[in-house]
Amino acid sequence: MPIHVRPKAISAAVAVFFGLSIVGMCMNQSPCTCCKKALIGAVLAYIAMSIAVNLINAIIKHAIIESHANRKKEQQRV
Repeated sequence: MPIHVRPKAISAAVAVFFGLSIVGMCMNQSPCTCCKKALIGAVLAYIAMSIAVNLINAIIKHAIIESHANRKKEQQRV
């Protein structure tokens, strides 16, 4: 069963955005600088998570297809 990409990627992006914002505020950076860095980090996290989830989905699909093919081969042998 494939994993839905968008909800996972958005959750990761939001977490990274707020995490980077808090770190920037603790480092006494200006709000504009914190916002820019957090936004860039969130976009990168969204892209990375989307790629990771798509790779996981490809692995899952491959395993399911291979499992079905093995079952058919075993049924044909018997």
